Amino acid sequence: MANIYEKAIAPTLYFIGVTTGQSSIMKVFPQWAKALNLKDAVIKGIDFIPHSSAEEYREAVLFIKNDPLSMGALVTTHKIDLFNTCKDLFDYIDPYAEKLGEVSSISKKDGKLCAHAKDPISSGLALEHFVPAGYWKDYGGDVLLLGAGGSTLAMSVYFAQERFGDNVPRKIIIANRSVPRLESAKRILKDIHPQITFEYIHNPSPADNDKTLASLKPHSLIVNATGLGKDGPGSPLTDACRFPADSLVWEINYRGDLLFKRQAQAQAKTSRLHIEDGWIYFIHGWTQVISEVFHIDITGSLLDTLSEIARASV
Repeated sequence: MANIYEKAIAPTLYFIGVTTGQSSIMKVFPQWAKALNLKDAVIKGIDFIPHSSAEEYREAVLFIKNDPLSMGALVTTHKIDLFNTCKDLFDYIDPYAEKLGEVSSISKKDGKLCAHAKDPISSGLALEHFVPAGYWKDYGGDVLLLGAGGSTLAMSVYFAQERFGDNVPRKIIIANRSVPRLESAKRILKDIHPQITFEYIHNPSPADNDKTLASLKPHSLIVNATGLGKDGPGSPLTDACRFPADSLVWEINYRGDLLFKRQAQAQAKTSRLHIEDGWIYFIHGWTQVISEVFHIDITGSLLDTLSEIARASV
């Protein structure tokens, strides 16, 4: 899909995604801008099909870099591809972005174009919202991350932090329908934590994912990080899937068909599942980037206020 870039006439935050016009942020951001005293700041979407050309990604990043009132961008879906094709255009790359080989936040500071990977922070904050304290030490469940893209890598980095001590999942399974992303994940996460065993499984079909799901222990965490249900229709599982008992199920999307979430809801009562959607992830994902782009601190009561504004705006 072709994008036409016009010089910004007000401080502009860009949203680089696939179907950005359908996102709640388009309604929410103007209200947030008022609450944050960001004056005339606006948001604009830049849509690409997944795995677009290097030329398209570079055109967008160069435009933001060279346009004075283009303040920065939040990147979804294209985080890895954009980083790989535009790495040389950034003057600063944060350690998470270097480690993960992705960019979710583009910002400017002191005349430099900066790349940050915010997902280890925002996904961690979202997980801490519903995963009980001491969960992995107390119950010993597995983690199944469906998809091997940026969100999965970010969650893996989050789980492997030293500050958690021995409260870490002993096994994290990453399942993906194509091999190259699995190989990339294996390389990036090699030796990341001595107590966590990573398994990388090539599952070309939802039926293959069903088999992997069936192998999990009770009290596991299952995450749909594929984009299916939002960027494309469907689910990484079939309707015949069986979730392990007493487990946590996280659909990281908050809009779209959300078939994965509905599949879990159908088993919630009988298998005692706790199901989360992507709303809190959405809030943390955006506020982390807005903080970076506009150089403001969004925590505590201000974060709560923004979440309330967002709920009332959608």
